[in-house]
Amino acid sequence: MRRIAQFLTLVLAIALYAAASFAQDGKLKVKVTPSQAYVYVDGKSLDHEGSRTVSLSAGKHTVAVVNYGYKIETREVNIDAGKTTTLEVALTAYGGPVNGPWGRVYLGGTPHAAVLSNGKTPGYHVGHVDEFNNDWEWKQELILPVGTHHLTVTKSGNTIWEGDVNVQANKKVSVNLATGTQKTTDWPRGEHLKDLPRFKAGIASATIAVAPVSGNFSASPLQINCGQSSNLNWQTNETVEGNIANVGTVAPTGSQSVSPKATTSYDYTFTGPGGKFTGSKTVEVNTKVDASISANPTEVHYRKIGDKVISQDSSTITWTTSNAQSATLNGNNVDPNGSQTVQAAPADTSTVAEGQPIVTVDESQTYTLNASNTCGGSSTQTAALHVVGTREPVPAVVLQSVFYPTDYPDKKHPQVGLVKSQQLELATLAAGFKKYLEYDADAKLSVEAFADVRGSKNFNQDLSERRVERIKQYLIEQGVAADKVQTAAYGKERPLDKKVTKDLEDTNPAKAPKAREKNSEGYWLAYNRRADIVLLPSGKKSSQFYPNGADDSGIIWQVPKPPLAKVEKAQ
Repeated sequence: MRRIAQFLTLVLAIALYAAASFAQDGKLKVKVTPSQAYVYVDGKSLDHEGSRTVSLSAGKHTVAVVNYGYKIETREVNIDAGKTTTLEVALTAYGGPVNGPWGRVYLGGTPHAAVLSNGKTPGYHVGHVDEFNNDWEWKQELILPVGTHHLTVTKSGNTIWEGDVNVQANKKVSVNLATGTQKTTDWPRGEHLKDLPRFKAGIASATIAVAPVSGNFSASPLQINCGQSSNLNWQTNETVEGNIANVGTVAPTGSQSVSPKATTSYDYTFTGPGGKFTGSKTVEVNTKVDASISANPTEVHYRKIGDKVISQDSSTITWTTSNAQSATLNGNNVDPNGSQTVQAAPADTSTVAEGQPIVTVDESQTYTLNASNTCGGSSTQTAALHVVGTREPVPAVVLQSVFYPTDYPDKKHPQVGLVKSQQLELATLAAGFKKYLEYDADAKLSVEAFADVRGSKNFNQDLSERRVERIKQYLIEQGVAADKVQTAAYGKERPLDKKVTKDLEDTNPAKAPKAREKNSEGYWLAYNRRADIVLLPSGKKSSQFYPNGADDSGIIWQVPKPPLAKVEKAQ
């Protein structure tokens, strides 16, 4: 008895569970036109064609109603538990008649199973087995374009049979769905058929003529440079799905811009119930980068004196590229095409110290252009720039005070008194100063003339003015511009102190002759018959040492006024 009670309890539980499950379902009542249309729910075929009512779980479902020769209709429906949802779908016929060559397919077994050609989604539906299994007076036949077709026979979402069928012109392929065997025989009637409608059905007959897939596909241009685009364009007929390699899934008709980085083949496959439209278009990508670079002029000059660059030529570096998206010049990013002005500059631009020899500049500088594109193409080109010139020390300006004989130049002879040794000092000064002007174009010479204490103030003032003017005149004769020489005359108002002259003479590199070395008074007077020269704006002043080593130093030193003839001879 205990076992009987346990059994009854189990039966009751099962019944309650079934009742609860049933309560969660709803019903879909589908009314279709034409009556032979097939219904797919969530991608699965039902087990019968035509209008019908089916149980579905509560929630949203996708319903597709298909019949070859008509536009497929897809609807989203919401099923409520315990309720019936009605869906009415009237399909619209499309497409004109179909022509051969073609063959016939006969299917035997499972009469209400759906038949799909070349695909497994509702769009590939061509009919059901009961439409293709009669060869009596009333024909029930599936007519396919010549070629190999992959057929799938499915019912309630389960595949009963699938396989390739080789359809030949005016031949019939009979497929036994139970065994999978195929047999090909003649089909003479196919030779006489023309302009068949896509779908025709009677009480006991049905003819479904499937149109072949066709289309055209182009790529333009077929040759591009890196970074450019090519346009793929296609238009297909009788197509359910399309796929283009390196693009992906596409619509049956459309266009796509592509920018491959290497030569690429776009293999395309468009599939429909009537077969496939396939092919390939290759877009060739030119990845080669062309580049050139030049310098104009190819040789530039550089000159530096001391810490100042005196001359520095420039050159224009010009470069061009094609099929490049980026470029660098000596490692710096530049536009793919352009120019750049560069100045001559040697690797070593350091200052040459005073007294050091001139350094010659003679070097080649390389400008490297690297151009590349995103496709892996690149080109490296170089241009050489020859830099020549010098790095020089600041020119030496030898400043030595100029000394005059007593009372020279006088009023009657304003050109007499600048003896040979003093002319040489001034010539050396002038030569160095003219070179110095290359370093400092604003430089000037200040000449300041003096007289010894003998004679009146006015006499000595006039005398010092004649002395300074003679020096200026001589400098001009040596090529120094007049505006580069400024003068001042101080007569006897600023004599050097005797102690100063003694110190100068004690340190003088040129020692005095023994006949004069102890005559400090004579030296004091000789030191004050001079003109000092100052280099402006530096303020460098001439050395005031008396020229003891000069051949004419005795005439300059002589305390009394020397004879005119003697002074003229010394000049």
